[in-house]
Amino acid sequence: MEEPISKILAESVDPAVRFLYQRDVLGIDPQKPELIALQTEIKESEKVRSLLSSCIDTETGKPLRHAYSKWRGSFWVLLQLTDLNYPPGDEQLIPLRDQVLDWLLDDERLNRVPLINGRYRRCACQEGTAVLTMIKLGIIDPRVEKLVNLLIKWQWPDGGWNCDRKLLVSHSSFHETWLPLRAMNAYARLSGDPRAAQCAERAAEVFLSRRLFKRLSNGEIISSYFTQLAFPAYWHYDILIGLMVMNEIGSLRDPRCAEALDWLESKQLSNGGFAADVKYYRVTETEASGVSPVSWGTVSKTKANEYVSVRALGILKQAGRL
Repeated sequence: MEEPISKILAESVDPAVRFLYQRDVLGIDPQKPELIALQTEIKESEKVRSLLSSCIDTETGKPLRHAYSKWRGSFWVLLQLTDLNYPPGDEQLIPLRDQVLDWLLDDERLNRVPLINGRYRRCACQEGTAVLTMIKLGIIDPRVEKLVNLLIKWQWPDGGWNCDRKLLVSHSSFHETWLPLRAMNAYARLSGDPRAAQCAERAAEVFLSRRLFKRLSNGEIISSYFTQLAFPAYWHYDILIGLMVMNEIGSLRDPRCAEALDWLESKQLSNGGFAADVKYYRVTETEASGVSPVSWGTVSKTKANEYVSVRALGILKQAGRL
C-alpha cells in the first residue's frame, strides 16, 4: 500500500521539505526553536552544499561563472536558496549578491533597454528575482532600491512587465510578472514604500483579473504550460506558482482564485500528494546551459514529488481546503 504523503513529507531526508511541511501544512510558528533548527539544517544540507559549490570557488569565495548561467550562476542559486528557506544573513552569499548587482546595474546594459510603442521591453523577472532573493536571504544593500525604481519605471499600463519586442504586443507576460510582483510586495513590506505597494497591487490584477490562468476574452486556459507543475520553476509560471504568489501577497481568499484552487485539488493523487509534470533542468557534469548540480525529485504523472506536494498542500491549507 502506498505511503500517505503526510508521512513522506514529515520524514523527508530534505530538511527544506520538512520545514515547509511543519510551517505551511501543520501551521507551526517559524520562530519556534524546532523550525529555527531546521533552517540551520537546511544551510548544512547536501543539496545546499552542492548548489553553493557549483557556483562559488571554495578557495577564493568568488563566483565561478556568469551570474545568469543556467542554473548554476549566482542569480539562480540565490533564487533556489530562497525556495529552500535558507536562513537569512549569511555573509558567504555577499559575493554572489554583488556579482548579480554589478551585472544588472551595468550602465551599458541598462542603456539598451528599448522603449517600443510606449512600453519598456525588459525581462523584469531578472530585477524582480534579485530584489526578492536579497530581501528573503537578508543580504539587501542600498543598490536594491535602484532595481525597485527601475521596475516601477518599466511597469506596463496593465500592471505587469514584458520583454517581447513586437510592436503590437500590449499585454504583460505572466512569466515576466510573477517574480517582480513577489519582489515589490516584499520590498513594500520591508520599507513601507507606497510606490512599491501600489506597483504590487497593479501587478496582482494581471493575474487575478484572469483568474490566474484564463484568458479575458473567452475564458480559455492561456497556455498549456500553466497546467504543468514543476520544481524548481525557475522563471516559468504555472497555476501552483500563481496560487503561491497570491498566498504571499494576502490574496489567496480572493474569489478569483477559486477556479485555480479547484484545478489544484483535481490534481491530487491517491496518496494525497502532487506530481511534478515537467522539469526544466538536467543533472550532468557537462558544462552546459540548464544544468543543475542536484536532482529535485520524481517527475511523473502518477508519483508524488515532495517539493511540489508540500507547496500544494500548504496552499490548500491556507485556503481552508485541506
